[in-house]
Amino acid sequence: MGELERVLETARRELGVKESPAGSNRVKYNTAYYGREVQGSAYPWCCVFLWWCFRQAGAERLFYGGGKTASCGALADWAKRTGRLVREGYRAGDLVFLRFSGPVIQHIGLVERVNADGSLTTIEGNTGTGSDADGGQVQRRRRPARYAAGAFRPEYEEEAMTQTDFDRMMEVWLAKRAQAQPGEFSRQARTWAEENGIVRGDGSGGFQYKSWCTREQMLVFLHRFAQMLSR
Repeated sequence: MGELERVLETARRELGVKESPAGSNRVKYNTAYYGREVQGSAYPWCCVFLWWCFRQAGAERLFYGGGKTASCGALADWAKRTGRLVREGYRAGDLVFLRFSGPVIQHIGLVERVNADGSLTTIEGNTGTGSDADGGQVQRRRRPARYAAGAFRPEYEEEAMTQTDFDRMMEVWLAKRAQAQPGEFSRQARTWAEENGIVRGDGSGGFQYKSWCTREQMLVFLHRFAQMLSR
Protein backbone atom coordinates (compact mmCIF):
# COMPACT_ATOMS: atom_id res chain seq x y z
CA MET A 1 0.00 0.00 0.00
CA GLY A 2 1.43 3.36 -1.04
CA GLU A 3 1.56 6.55 1.02
CA LEU A 4 -1.63 7.99 -0.46
CA GLU A 5 -3.72 4.92 0.40
CA ARG A 6 -2.19 4.68 3.87
CA VAL A 7 -3.14 8.27 4.64
CA LEU A 8 -6.67 7.79 3.29
CA GLU A 9 -7.16 4.52 5.18
CA THR A 10 -5.91 6.12 8.40
CA ALA A 11 -8.43 8.95 8.01
CA ARG A 12 -11.27 6.55 7.20
CA ARG A 13 -10.65 4.57 10.38
CA GLU A 14 -11.21 7.75 12.42
CA LEU A 15 -14.68 8.51 11.05
CA GLY A 16 -17.08 9.10 13.91
CA VAL A 17 -14.48 10.13 16.53
CA LYS A 18 -15.77 13.06 18.61
CA GLU A 19 -14.28 15.55 21.01
CA SER A 20 -15.47 15.08 24.60
CA PRO A 21 -17.26 16.92 26.04
CA ALA A 22 -18.91 18.53 23.02
CA GLY A 23 -17.59 22.00 22.24
CA SER A 24 -14.40 21.49 24.26
CA ASN A 25 -11.80 20.67 21.56
CA ARG A 26 -10.69 17.94 23.95
CA VAL A 27 -9.74 15.15 21.56
CA LYS A 28 -6.91 12.65 21.12
CA TYR A 29 -5.45 14.47 18.10
CA ASN A 30 -4.82 17.60 20.17
CA THR A 31 -3.35 15.51 22.97
CA ALA A 32 -0.85 13.98 20.55
CA TYR A 33 -0.04 17.34 18.96
CA TYR A 34 0.50 19.34 22.16
CA GLY A 35 1.88 16.49 24.24
CA ARG A 36 -0.78 17.00 26.88
CA GLU A 37 -4.53 17.14 27.20
CA VAL A 38 -5.91 20.54 26.15
CA GLN A 39 -9.31 22.09 25.74
CA GLY A 40 -10.92 25.41 24.96
CA SER A 41 -11.48 27.71 22.02
CA ALA A 42 -7.74 28.20 21.46
CA TYR A 43 -7.36 24.61 20.23
CA PRO A 44 -9.32 24.01 17.00
CA TRP A 45 -8.23 20.73 15.47
CA CYS A 46 -9.19 20.36 11.79
CA CYS A 47 -5.56 20.85 10.71
CA VAL A 48 -4.21 18.93 13.69
CA PHE A 49 -6.33 15.95 12.66
CA LEU A 50 -4.58 15.82 9.26
CA TRP A 51 -1.15 16.17 10.89
CA TRP A 52 -2.09 13.18 13.08
CA CYS A 53 -3.24 11.11 10.07
CA PHE A 54 0.01 11.66 8.17
CA ARG A 55 1.99 10.83 11.30
CA GLN A 56 0.04 7.62 11.95
CA ALA A 57 0.41 6.60 8.31
CA GLY A 58 4.20 6.94 8.50
CA ALA A 59 4.10 9.85 6.05
CA GLU A 60 4.76 12.75 8.44
CA ARG A 61 7.51 14.09 6.14
CA LEU A 62 4.79 15.03 3.63
CA PHE A 63 2.86 17.32 5.98
CA TYR A 64 4.32 20.84 6.31
CA GLY A 65 7.78 19.60 5.40
CA GLY A 66 7.79 17.20 8.34
CA GLY A 67 6.94 19.97 10.80
CA LYS A 68 3.81 20.84 12.76
CA THR A 69 1.13 23.45 12.39
CA ALA A 70 -2.41 23.70 13.71
CA SER A 71 -3.18 26.60 11.37
CA CYS A 72 -4.87 26.12 7.99
CA GLY A 73 -3.61 29.55 6.92
CA ALA A 74 -0.01 28.74 7.84
CA LEU A 75 -0.20 25.49 5.89
CA ALA A 76 -1.66 27.31 2.87
CA ASP A 77 1.10 29.94 2.98
CA TRP A 78 3.75 27.23 3.21
CA ALA A 79 2.19 25.31 0.30
CA LYS A 80 2.26 28.49 -1.80
CA ARG A 81 5.90 29.23 -0.93
CA THR A 82 7.00 25.70 -1.77
CA GLY A 83 5.04 25.41 -5.01
CA ARG A 84 2.66 22.78 -3.60
CA LEU A 85 -0.51 24.88 -3.79
CA VAL A 86 -3.02 23.91 -6.51
CA ARG A 87 -6.17 25.82 -7.38
CA GLU A 88 -7.86 23.44 -9.81
CA GLY A 89 -7.80 19.83 -10.94
CA TYR A 90 -8.20 18.54 -7.39
CA ARG A 91 -7.62 14.85 -6.75
CA ALA A 92 -7.62 12.28 -3.96
CA GLY A 93 -5.01 13.00 -1.33
CA ASP A 94 -5.11 16.79 -1.68
CA LEU A 95 -5.57 18.80 1.50
CA VAL A 96 -8.23 21.26 0.42
CA PHE A 97 -8.61 24.65 2.10
CA LEU A 98 -12.25 25.63 2.61
CA ARG A 99 -13.98 29.01 2.85
CA PHE A 100 -17.66 29.04 3.70
CA SER A 101 -18.00 32.82 3.92
CA GLY A 102 -15.63 35.74 3.42
CA PRO A 103 -12.04 35.69 2.13
CA VAL A 104 -10.36 33.90 5.05
CA ILE A 105 -9.62 30.16 5.02
CA GLN A 106 -11.76 28.62 7.75
CA HIS A 107 -11.27 24.90 7.46
CA ILE A 108 -9.37 22.04 5.80
CA GLY A 109 -10.19 18.52 4.66
CA LEU A 110 -8.56 15.52 3.02
CA VAL A 111 -9.97 14.88 -0.45
CA GLU A 112 -11.14 11.28 -0.72
CA ARG A 113 -12.54 11.58 -4.24
CA VAL A 114 -13.69 14.09 -6.83
CA ASN A 115 -17.31 13.61 -7.90
CA ALA A 116 -18.77 13.82 -11.39
CA ASP A 117 -20.39 17.19 -10.62
CA GLY A 118 -17.05 18.66 -9.52
CA SER A 119 -17.83 18.51 -5.80
CA LEU A 120 -15.31 17.02 -3.40
CA THR A 121 -15.87 14.16 -0.99
CA THR A 122 -13.61 14.89 1.96
CA ILE A 123 -12.71 13.46 5.35
CA GLU A 124 -12.49 16.24 7.91
CA GLY A 125 -11.73 16.67 11.56
CA ASN A 126 -13.67 19.06 13.79
CA THR A 127 -16.71 19.32 11.54
CA GLY A 128 -20.40 18.53 11.87
CA THR A 129 -23.87 19.36 10.66
CA GLY A 130 -24.15 22.10 13.27
CA SER A 131 -20.90 23.80 12.25
CA ASP A 132 -18.94 23.14 9.09
CA ALA A 133 -15.68 24.42 10.58
CA ASP A 134 -16.09 23.64 14.28
CA GLY A 135 -18.44 20.68 14.62
CA GLY A 136 -16.38 18.50 16.95
CA GLN A 137 -16.33 15.26 14.96
CA VAL A 138 -14.47 13.41 12.21
CA GLN A 139 -16.89 13.13 9.31
CA ARG A 140 -17.07 12.45 5.60
CA ARG A 141 -18.45 15.56 3.89
CA ARG A 142 -19.43 16.53 0.33
CA ARG A 143 -18.21 20.02 -0.47
CA PRO A 144 -19.28 22.07 -3.52
CA ALA A 145 -16.31 23.25 -5.56
CA ARG A 146 -17.13 26.89 -4.74
CA TYR A 147 -15.96 26.32 -1.16
CA ALA A 148 -12.46 25.26 -2.24
CA ALA A 149 -9.82 27.96 -1.84
CA GLY A 150 -6.98 25.88 -3.23
CA ALA A 151 -5.29 22.80 -1.87
CA PHE A 152 -1.93 21.56 -0.64
CA ARG A 153 -0.79 18.59 -2.73
CA PRO A 154 1.70 16.36 -0.89
CA GLU A 155 4.36 14.58 -2.94
CA TYR A 156 3.12 11.05 -2.37
CA GLU A 157 5.41 8.22 -3.41
CA GLU A 158 3.72 5.70 -5.65
CA GLU A 159 4.13 2.08 -4.68
CA ALA A 160 6.05 0.21 -7.37
CA MET A 161 4.11 -2.49 -9.21
CA THR A 162 5.64 -5.93 -8.77
CA GLN A 163 5.96 -8.47 -11.58
CA THR A 164 3.37 -10.61 -9.79
CA ASP A 165 0.94 -7.66 -9.71
CA PHE A 166 1.51 -7.01 -13.42
CA ASP A 167 1.05 -10.68 -14.34
CA ARG A 168 -2.20 -10.86 -12.38
CA MET A 169 -3.49 -7.68 -14.02
CA MET A 170 -2.65 -9.02 -17.47
CA GLU A 171 -4.39 -12.33 -16.76
CA VAL A 172 -7.57 -10.49 -15.84
CA TRP A 173 -7.35 -8.23 -18.90
CA LEU A 174 -6.72 -11.15 -21.29
CA ALA A 175 -9.63 -13.10 -19.79
CA LYS A 176 -11.94 -10.14 -20.43
CA ARG A 177 -10.64 -9.82 -23.98
CA ALA A 178 -11.34 -13.49 -24.61
CA GLN A 179 -15.00 -13.02 -23.69
CA ALA A 180 -15.54 -10.02 -25.97
CA GLN A 181 -17.77 -10.55 -29.00
CA PRO A 182 -16.30 -10.31 -32.53
CA GLY A 183 -17.40 -7.64 -34.97
CA GLU A 184 -19.99 -8.15 -37.68
CA PHE A 185 -17.43 -7.34 -40.40
CA SER A 186 -15.63 -10.67 -39.78
CA ARG A 187 -18.69 -12.93 -39.86
CA GLN A 188 -18.04 -14.41 -43.33
CA ALA A 189 -14.36 -15.08 -42.63
CA ARG A 190 -15.14 -16.64 -39.25
CA THR A 191 -17.79 -18.92 -40.73
CA TRP A 192 -15.34 -20.09 -43.41
CA ALA A 193 -12.57 -20.71 -40.84
CA GLU A 194 -14.84 -22.68 -38.54
CA GLU A 195 -16.40 -24.77 -41.34
CA ASN A 196 -12.95 -25.70 -42.65
CA GLY A 197 -11.54 -26.59 -39.25
CA ILE A 198 -8.93 -23.86 -39.17
CA VAL A 199 -10.39 -22.32 -36.02
CA ARG A 200 -11.77 -24.97 -33.66
CA GLY A 201 -12.46 -23.05 -30.46
CA ASP A 202 -11.46 -23.74 -26.91
CA GLY A 203 -13.48 -26.92 -26.45
CA SER A 204 -16.19 -25.10 -24.52
CA GLY A 205 -17.92 -23.45 -27.43
CA GLY A 206 -15.87 -20.27 -27.32
CA PHE A 207 -13.60 -19.07 -30.11
CA GLN A 208 -11.94 -16.15 -28.28
CA TYR A 209 -11.74 -14.04 -31.43
CA LYS A 210 -10.66 -10.95 -29.46
CA SER A 211 -7.75 -12.73 -27.75
CA TRP A 212 -4.15 -12.23 -28.71
CA CYS A 213 -2.65 -14.77 -31.10
CA THR A 214 0.82 -16.15 -30.36
CA ARG A 215 3.27 -17.30 -33.04
CA GLU A 216 2.65 -20.84 -31.86
CA GLN A 217 -1.09 -20.50 -32.45
CA MET A 218 -0.52 -18.84 -35.82
CA LEU A 219 1.59 -21.82 -36.93
CA VAL A 220 -1.26 -24.16 -35.99
CA PHE A 221 -3.69 -22.11 -38.09
CA LEU A 222 -1.28 -22.13 -41.06
CA HIS A 223 -0.75 -25.88 -40.72
CA ARG A 224 -4.50 -26.52 -40.71
CA PHE A 225 -4.88 -24.27 -43.76
CA ALA A 226 -2.15 -26.19 -45.61
CA GLN A 227 -3.84 -29.50 -44.75
CA MET A 228 -7.13 -28.13 -46.09
CA LEU A 229 -5.46 -27.23 -49.43
CA SER A 230 -3.91 -30.71 -49.75
CA ARG A 231 -7.17 -32.60 -49.38
